[in-house]
Amino acid sequence: MQGYSEIDHVMMARALRLAERGAWTTRPNPMVGCVLVRDGEVVGEGWHRRPGGAHAEVLAIEAAGDSARGATAYVSLEPCAHTGRTGPCADALIAAGVSRVVAAMRDPFPQVDGSGFDRLRAAGIEVAHGLMDAEAQALNRGYVSRLVRGRPWLRVKLAMSLDGHTALESGESKWISGEASRRDVMRWRARSGALLTGSGTVMADDPQLTVRLEDDAEVAPPLRVVLDPGLATIARGRVREGDAPTLYVHAANAKPPRDFGSERVSVPAVGNALDLAAVLRVLADRGINEVQVEAGATLAGAFMRAGLVDEVLLYIAPVLLGAQARPLFAGLQIQDMTQRMRMHVQESVSVGDDLRLRLVPLPAAVDADAGAAG
Repeated sequence: MQGYSEIDHVMMARALRLAERGAWTTRPNPMVGCVLVRDGEVVGEGWHRRPGGAHAEVLAIEAAGDSARGATAYVSLEPCAHTGRTGPCADALIAAGVSRVVAAMRDPFPQVDGSGFDRLRAAGIEVAHGLMDAEAQALNRGYVSRLVRGRPWLRVKLAMSLDGHTALESGESKWISGEASRRDVMRWRARSGALLTGSGTVMADDPQLTVRLEDDAEVAPPLRVVLDPGLATIARGRVREGDAPTLYVHAANAKPPRDFGSERVSVPAVGNALDLAAVLRVLADRGINEVQVEAGATLAGAFMRAGLVDEVLLYIAPVLLGAQARPLFAGLQIQDMTQRMRMHVQESVSVGDDLRLRLVPLPAAVDADAGAAG
């Protein structure tokens, strides 16, 4: 296994922090950061800001100038070796005269996927990769998911009361969580390629599904996706307003009006509902890396039953809604403890008066093993 020094770890951590600065603007491209170090000193750094713009390595080289020669390049993702909207970063590093490249992870993009490393090595540059690979994979989990699994990373955002409910029996849900949590949600929306809801939520809550931040931060507006099998909501709702694009996903037998006015696509049905896996494939084909679902218990439960939920962003508010209120996930049909669905707590953070949990569903086999061990 490749050995890494303390400075290698410090500089790769710095490259990853730089990469994360592009979380709201780089999609569908991955977030990438690069740090150039010579004689123990940082001589240049950069991060990929937006599609079509200079890549992290090129910006770092420009910042370093002649000091790039003989430097070590720490980059969070394998340098590209193909020409897209910009030239190959591997060639830029070679031309700059760097002596060593340390990458966190290999790029699963088919036109790269090891060829960047091969090109660097062929030019006599020392190459190492795998340092902080897990952190790099987590940072670009949506990009990796789209390329490796053929579907975006799916996050379900929910807010619930202390007694486990998301809305009153009538469907009213504004506001369970506090103002600080609502501001926090906007930051999660900002990193999402798509914000997805169902026709029931459009009719009940009339959401805008836009990113509204208090500062002047640059954000690429996420695609708003409405799952509406019969196109019942096409003439209503704030989800059609503003500059953010809106996509309606409907059943094949739906009959849209001639003056539809918004983009739409049909997917197959499974019973009386849309094929959710097919919905995610459609979004992957559009370059969507991360999807944030903001919907009621029915659609959230449908994604969970289908095994498509990668993480749950759950805000727990210090309020009670009573026994008749609506649950987090509808339709799970859990009859005994052997069917329970366990979650791993990835993160627990106080947000104002609320508690935010980031939860990852555990595979059934993991849950069975845990039960046997108990």
